[in-house]
Amino acid sequence: MTVVAEQKIWTDQEFMALPEDGGRYELVNGEVINIGNSGMEHGNIAAVLTFYLNGQIIPNKLGVLCDSSTAFTMKSGNKRSPDLSFVSKSRLKGVKRLPKGYFQGAPDLAVEVISPSNTFEEIHNKLVEYFESGCRLVWVINPDEQSVVVYRQPQPDKLLKITDTLDGEEIVPGFALPVAELFAELDF
Repeated sequence: MTVVAEQKIWTDQEFMALPEDGGRYELVNGEVINIGNSGMEHGNIAAVLTFYLNGQIIPNKLGVLCDSSTAFTMKSGNKRSPDLSFVSKSRLKGVKRLPKGYFQGAPDLAVEVISPSNTFEEIHNKLVEYFESGCRLVWVINPDEQSVVVYRQPQPDKLLKITDTLDGEEIVPGFALPVAELFAELDF
């Protein structure tokens, strides 16, 4: 007789109570998934993009930009944490203070920076969930190819190379950044 170990199904409260141990986690189908920490290149790309996005978002009061420690509750109940996420002010109407807990639904813009440990299936599954939960735009940044794939649905819409410009479209109006800025060589 084979005995199968029962897998623990985590609740939202248990997930929120996880200790801050420096790890990054998502809650997928009731299971806590360690999505791991990222390397320096990954972190720098996210930091550079944060700097430029906030240069448009903050002075124009467009909404809120969050880092990878922020989890969003997907329609499925899963908790997903994009590398960067933006929620527009129209979705925050009437909110005076941001919730301490999870935001219900996907961000308007989700950004994923591909890490060596990411699989195509993993990224695709996240994209599907983002769009099913109300996301309007996803940027998948590939450091190895020095490119950005723009999604407005779970299928790719546009591939941007190093000579192209990343555009915030109607999600982050007025935002434009040469893709090359994300992959600039050190000059100091």
